[in-house]
Amino acid sequence: MKRIITSISTIIALALPVLAFASTWTIDPDHSNVGFKVRHLMVSNVKGGFDKFTGNVEINDKDITQSKVEVNIDTNSINTNVQKRDAHLRSADFFDVAKFPAMTFVSKKVVKAGTDKLKVTGDLSLHGVTKEVVLDVEGPSKEIKDPWGNIRRGATATTKINRKDFGLVWNAALETGGVAVGDEITITLEIEMIRK
Repeated sequence: MKRIITSISTIIALALPVLAFASTWTIDPDHSNVGFKVRHLMVSNVKGGFDKFTGNVEINDKDITQSKVEVNIDTNSINTNVQKRDAHLRSADFFDVAKFPAMTFVSKKVVKAGTDKLKVTGDLSLHGVTKEVVLDVEGPSKEIKDPWGNIRRGATATTKINRKDFGLVWNAALETGGVAVGDEITITLEIEMIRK
C-alpha cells in the first residue's frame, strides 16, 4: 500500500510542473476581430468580417506545442458594411446561414515556426464541409494586467483558403473576361484573450 501511495505521489509531482504552466483563456470579442479579404472584379479587394464569435485557448507555456484553440463564428454576423451585399452573402448562394449558422475551427497540432511564431493546424468547418487548414500565428504575447485586474494576452493568426473547397461556388462572368469574385480568401484573426 505504501508503495502504491508513493507511486501516485510521484506521478502527481511529475504532472504538477506541466499543469502549472497550462492556462485557459477566453477570446474577448470586444477587443478582437475576425476578418477576411477577397478579390472583387479582378481589380480590387473587398474586406469584411464577422461581428459575433466565441473561442477558448489553452496555452501551455512550458510546451507551447501542447496548446489548443477552439473558435466558433456566427456566419449570420457577416459584415462588409454594405447591407445588400451582406444579405447576398447570407443567402444560399454563399454561406446559406439558415442551414449553416456557424463555422468552427478546432486545432489538432501546434508547432513552433520561429521566435514568437507558430503554425497551428486544425479543422475548419464551413458550409457543411470540414477541411484541414494551417494558421500562421504571431504570439501569444506575454501576459499583462489591465486596469480592471484582468490578465490578458494577444495573438494574430492568418490563413488562406479556396472558397470552392467549402462549396462556396457562386460567381458571375465578366464581359471582359474573368469573374466577379475571387476564389482565394485571406482570413485574419486579431485576438485578445482574458485568462479564466
